[in-house]
Amino acid sequence: MRGSGNPRFWRVVLMTMLVPLALVAFWPSPVDEPVQGELASVLRFLHVHGIPAWFNYQFVEASANVALFIPLGAVTALAYPKKYWWHIAIFGLMVSVCIELGQLLFLHNRFASLLDLVTNAGGAVIGAVLAAAALERLRARRWTAAGL
Repeated sequence: MRGSGNPRFWRVVLMTMLVPLALVAFWPSPVDEPVQGELASVLRFLHVHGIPAWFNYQFVEASANVALFIPLGAVTALAYPKKYWWHIAIFGLMVSVCIELGQLLFLHNRFASLLDLVTNAGGAVIGAVLAAAALERLRARRWTAAGL
């Protein structure tokens, strides 16, 4: 992903992103706790109106974990442009292991989950692939604009 801008800038962005991620990860109670009742109501409404039963709380939670790590993967890819997607997957997995281990050891109202490890690492990979695709498209446009 050479030519992705200034990696130093993206490294600062990455370090800055880790702060709100840590706040979400280490909040004493589940961050969705205040909206669990409303989410359950919305899901019941959707199921009554034809949305399949597999679209449930677990699916929403797993999707949220993927979505939470997509920006992490994208910014990591920009911060370290010479890394392969699987390096970023390992980084996402390592961040997730730290989160899950912290929840297991220190937060009694939070639950460590192997599924979270997989969904978080998957989100990091998706982010890295999206960043690579966006940069490739930008390069192609530049080549076309330059008449090459």
